[in-house]
Amino acid sequence: MTHFNSVPRPEYPRPQWVRPDWINLNGQWQFEIDHGKSGKERGYAESGHDLSGTITVPFCPESKLSGVEYKDFMAAVWYKREFTVPESWTNGRILLHFGAVDYETEVWVNGVSVGTHRGGYSPFSFDITSSVRAGVNIITVYAEDDVRSGLQPRGKQSGRFYSSGCDYTRTTGIWQTVWIEQVSEIYLSDMKLVADPDNACVHLDLKIEGNAAGAKLTASAMFEDKPVGDVSVHVSGPSVKLTIPLSEIHLWEVGNGRLYDLKISLHKQGQVSDSVNSYFGLRTVRLDGMAFRINERSVFQRLVLDQGFYPDGIYTAPSDEDLRKDIEISMGLGFNGARLHEKMFEPRFLYWADQLGYLVWGEHANWGLDITKPEGVSQFLPEWLEGMERDFNHPALIGWCPFNETWDHNGTRQNNDVLRIVYEVTKRMDPTRPVIDTSGNYHVVTDIFDIHDYDQNPETFRAKYEPMKAGGEVYNTFPDRQKYEGQPYFISEYGGIWWNPDQKDEKSWGYGDRPTSEEAFLERYEGLTSTLLDHPMMFGFCYTQLYDVEQEVNGLYTYDRKPKFDPEIIRRINSRKAAIED
Repeated sequence: MTHFNSVPRPEYPRPQWVRPDWINLNGQWQFEIDHGKSGKERGYAESGHDLSGTITVPFCPESKLSGVEYKDFMAAVWYKREFTVPESWTNGRILLHFGAVDYETEVWVNGVSVGTHRGGYSPFSFDITSSVRAGVNIITVYAEDDVRSGLQPRGKQSGRFYSSGCDYTRTTGIWQTVWIEQVSEIYLSDMKLVADPDNACVHLDLKIEGNAAGAKLTASAMFEDKPVGDVSVHVSGPSVKLTIPLSEIHLWEVGNGRLYDLKISLHKQGQVSDSVNSYFGLRTVRLDGMAFRINERSVFQRLVLDQGFYPDGIYTAPSDEDLRKDIEISMGLGFNGARLHEKMFEPRFLYWADQLGYLVWGEHANWGLDITKPEGVSQFLPEWLEGMERDFNHPALIGWCPFNETWDHNGTRQNNDVLRIVYEVTKRMDPTRPVIDTSGNYHVVTDIFDIHDYDQNPETFRAKYEPMKAGGEVYNTFPDRQKYEGQPYFISEYGGIWWNPDQKDEKSWGYGDRPTSEEAFLERYEGLTSTLLDHPMMFGFCYTQLYDVEQEVNGLYTYDRKPKFDPEIIRRINSRKAAIED
């Protein structure tokens, strides 16, 4: 078993909504696999029932860092541990938070069920005030998971016993931080933030739990420890809208986060009822003809596909530094952003993207979910909306892409209404960002028309897109299934060049034929990439991929984050000015 000298992943897991009074529940838990899903009948939820094994949370049982490393399918899993509520927490409310648990979860505190949640990627919380006492308490967690059901988004988790192709080791149960925090009887529960640099202000829409009538809310902004704006408003109900005028404008840009600190406090009867620390970035995004404008500048998106997998942690990065390192590796190669692919990445990754000025596209893990029937909406949309609400305020996030490659399911075509409804709800929830309905195929209604093209020959690759330059035919990978209607256009997956000279495993996988030498690889990479940089109708590209994942060996780095090539060579190719850039 892997042991930690301290609590694993000790950092506060929600950087945009920070409170001082919290307790991290990561670390050693009791654990047991429940293949027959019979644990409830056998009394596993009862406080006095011990489980047979142990696990290190927040790492999934499939991972090495969990200490379990069980790789077969698990129908259900159980967790249990003691936790202590401080004597000082006897006033107010106590909230129990889960960053993510895959997939259907029920939670008990001291043998009492406190709630359920469905969705393997989105966060959830329960008010456990009535179930806890000062001193020692017991929490029990049960999670069911079936990636082969067709009824849940699984992303790149393999539906077969072995990982194969571009599907990898599964994640079952808890895979993000678990924590508790104390709040007052009246507290801030959520915030939606819209930056408005053109009018030198930022708009906040806040939700409040409890009877806030007669309360006052203050919000203050700082830039590099200097006060730059504040506002105070009266509260009359469960929500309040306010605008903070800013005395200084510092734009969030690619490569330079320039983040403002934000403090929000709720006052009632002369006392501070709740206080939250946050941050924000000032930037605008919009589509303009074929250009994607950030702060009104046409910025070519040099994106890379990031799968969010780690050799020892699977879905969970071993440390916060590992999250930052992946972004720094990408930027060192000349990329300015990433498609966060088939997975809702944890908030700490988005935090580092905000800090470093790194563009990201938000995507759900739709693979595995059957969307051939209208019922697919009910399995997809609630979790997608939870993810959108969680990530809305991140300046690094410049677009939404709910689905990726919506292939037919057992010979039945996708239900186009599922994609249309999700697109329309996404636009209603967030009118500030563009939305791609389904990356690659099959588009139904979309702000951007993107395709995936893994042609390995730079000459034939280039020839497909030449007619567009003179207003001719636009290349469409599936003209019988999707129609181009003049939207901005880019290649959101290309390359995937198979390169693994040091890996002898015959199960390794990549796209097309393997280059015969490093020189041949780089020549191919430059030929494909230059086609897209030099095209006046392309606003970006996304190369597959940043690093290898298990048997998929088309990364520019190995799975353990070692460079395969001189990063400076890749950086030189990627960094050249694009035709569409200002």
